[in-house]
Amino acid sequence: MAKQETWFTEYQTDALSLGLRIRQILLAEETPYQHLLVAETETYGRLLALDGAIQTTLQDEFVYHEMITHVPLFMLDAPKKVAVIGGGDGGSIREILKHASVEEAHLVEIDARVVEAARRFFPELSSALDDSRAHVHIENGIDWVKTARAFDVIIVDSTDPIGAAAGLFEPAFYQSIAAALKPDGILVAQSESPFLHQGLIQQMIRGMKTAFEVVRPYVAPVPTYPSGYWSFLMASHRPLTPSPRCRSEAISTRYWTPEMQSAAFVLPRFLEELVT
Repeated sequence: MAKQETWFTEYQTDALSLGLRIRQILLAEETPYQHLLVAETETYGRLLALDGAIQTTLQDEFVYHEMITHVPLFMLDAPKKVAVIGGGDGGSIREILKHASVEEAHLVEIDARVVEAARRFFPELSSALDDSRAHVHIENGIDWVKTARAFDVIIVDSTDPIGAAAGLFEPAFYQSIAAALKPDGILVAQSESPFLHQGLIQQMIRGMKTAFEVVRPYVAPVPTYPSGYWSFLMASHRPLTPSPRCRSEAISTRYWTPEMQSAAFVLPRFLEELVT
């Protein structure tokens, strides 16, 4: 009798999928907002998926979380107040709190069950949520940011632009973030795959330019995300260069380096042409 196998398949587009063999399903439930799955995979370790889309795996999460956080934070000499919209797994908060100057790190996640699942199944990511500097808000990020003020960095660590997350990709949201930041503050948002989501990247750039003078893309490889090649957009009111702190402050990382701080902004020609 043939051995029965269980596979998780993410249909990343109508014509593309990623399949991972599953050792064990640890949690599967419908939350008030989405379907939540936690599973143990053979290739990438523990996986968290929402509505069938991979949000994080233990084997490659460090690339995404380090690049969405350290790149903007190391543009500033002493960031003190940082917010993450989305990112209920806690990985971005973990990285933010490696910066000695940070006094407050706010996580704004709409779905309490995501945070609860991360605390239970992903302590490697979520343990920093217990840090005294971490503040967890179970709220809609679009509403929360409207009253936020005086932040150094706001990071949009969102799911794909569907359902409750669609508003996180709109000009009005970027305008609210601009009002919530200090004059020299920085917005960073994940902006999907340069191969598969080119129209969305251009839409996001246009939206950010309604609120910010400067918008710069940068990239990193994230194997379990669609196409394995991921982009981020950094927005500010002035051109940014890495702080000297980038080389003087030692933090523990697995992907980010001081050299990567600048190299991530070196774009292949097709992406340069897309964003100009």
